[in-house]
Amino acid sequence: MSDVLCMYYSRTGKTREAAKEIAAALGAEAVEITDGVDYGGAGGFLRAGRSAMARTTAPLAPYQTQRPLHEYRLVILATPVWAGRCASPIRGLLKRRGLEMERVAYVLTRASGKHYEEVYEQMDLYTAAPHVLAVSLRPGDTGYAFWRDGFVQDVKRYLEK
Repeated sequence: MSDVLCMYYSRTGKTREAAKEIAAALGAEAVEITDGVDYGGAGGFLRAGRSAMARTTAPLAPYQTQRPLHEYRLVILATPVWAGRCASPIRGLLKRRGLEMERVAYVLTRASGKHYEEVYEQMDLYTAAPHVLAVSLRPGDTGYAFWRDGFVQDVKRYLEK
């Protein structure tokens, strides 16, 4: 049983791919979450942006983890950036279960050149303690593997402490 949990939401599959790569490199448990809202296509893209801007959340679909959230040495939350914020399903998870996460790290995936580091602080508002590590990835970018692998190494060093 892993002592690292990687929870993620992915609208297009890019965040899922990044989260699974990171989870595999760490031997971590990977769990996808969703709120059941259809964010697919152009209409879904607009729905996603509106919901992120309004900070609304829908109930999460059931998901299963191997142990309670507070028992993991590290919970990694992977989310796409929607309108300068985390995705609504991740916000919903944070609102409902964030205080159970005592040691968190964030993986943001983004389409633009902006790093969106302010999203880390937005997410920290819902957790028991501020994040210990974070990375902002741009899938398809030439630096993607460098930053992803650097994050994995940072997590390994953190866990050695």
